[in-house]
Amino acid sequence: MVRYQIVGQLRIAAFIAQIGHESGQFRFVRELGSDQYLSKYDTGSLAKRLGNTPQADGDGQKYRGRGLIQITGRANYMTCGEALALDLLNQPELLEKPQHASMSAAWYWASKGLNTLADAGQFDKITQRINGGQNGAADRQALYARALKVLA
Repeated sequence: MVRYQIVGQLRIAAFIAQIGHESGQFRFVRELGSDQYLSKYDTGSLAKRLGNTPQADGDGQKYRGRGLIQITGRANYMTCGEALALDLLNQPELLEKPQHASMSAAWYWASKGLNTLADAGQFDKITQRINGGQNGAADRQALYARALKVLA
């Protein structure tokens, strides 16, 4: 967290809350879901936004959400791998290892400018940038309130 300036009560609480939700309260470093569920990442507009190839070739499964913040899609794997000096395109499962799961989450946080939003208390905007919507907003807010209380 220090490497990516995730320091201070607001930043730390927001980060812990978001990765806590994304990882099922630190139980999962690999997105759950059937092949059918993950096929939404393989073809179509979502797959295209994630940088997956347009063919039904398994990119959705290969580049499923991994790490504590659930890095998803070929483009994100490539960018994250470059930032962390990991060959994630050929070894996407590296994001399931604790050190890479943690580092990828901190890298993603910093790369999306989330420290600034945390400092401003814009927790919903953080959720939007991580999730693309407000999925799990109540759980994220509860984790945030709990983290703030513990860090106070």
